[in-house]
Amino acid sequence: MFDPKTLLDQFLGSNVPGTQGTVRDKAGQASQLAKNNPLATGAIVAVLLGTKTGRSLGGSALKLGGMAAIAGLGYQAWKNYQAGKAPADSATGEPDLLAPPSDSEFSAEPAAVDSNFALSLVRVMIAAARADGHVDDAERARIHDKLALSGLADDAVAFLDRALAEPVDMDSLIASAKTEAQKVEMFTAARLAIDPDTRAERGFLDLLAGRLGLADPLVDHIDATVAAAKG
Repeated sequence: MFDPKTLLDQFLGSNVPGTQGTVRDKAGQASQLAKNNPLATGAIVAVLLGTKTGRSLGGSALKLGGMAAIAGLGYQAWKNYQAGKAPADSATGEPDLLAPPSDSEFSAEPAAVDSNFALSLVRVMIAAARADGHVDDAERARIHDKLALSGLADDAVAFLDRALAEPVDMDSLIASAKTEAQKVEMFTAARLAIDPDTRAERGFLDLLAGRLGLADPLVDHIDATVAAAKG
């Protein structure tokens, strides 16, 4: 069985070689690397999201560091929301991706990340990427061929194939987010995976936020924080 936490890191391109500097600089450098050779970067999301018009190779799921990015951005948005700040404050400048405090439920430490929830984060990102309908049968076949060359274990490729082909099980995704922090992290992961520039994508994020029971102002903070990180 593949390691779900490792797959999540590979999915978002954790520790992409040859990238240094700020989060935004790193994302830009990783995006260029993905254009040159997406499989070499380890950014599996670059393969999954494709090169649809208006979507850069690698998509908008910036190579920020796997679970560390999701937890860090989610915690930053949650902290600003709890402090009563305006979401616009999160949209100015690059957010500080500091490790959440040890007593926080937001954590990227391996011992604190449940393997099943790590898989749910991968699944919700794939579901978000599929929301606009661009992953059809032909696209799935292309993705499978590239995944087969990616160096991933066969069972990891099989899992991603299923996630791309099967209907989205929203009930299962929602049930896997058991704490407030996990709910924030799940929405953060979905928002990282896409820029909601179509009605279908916006509808998916609205549905997800509603099913997770996230307050509208908190959703606005997550959206602003992720948007600022993407630049």
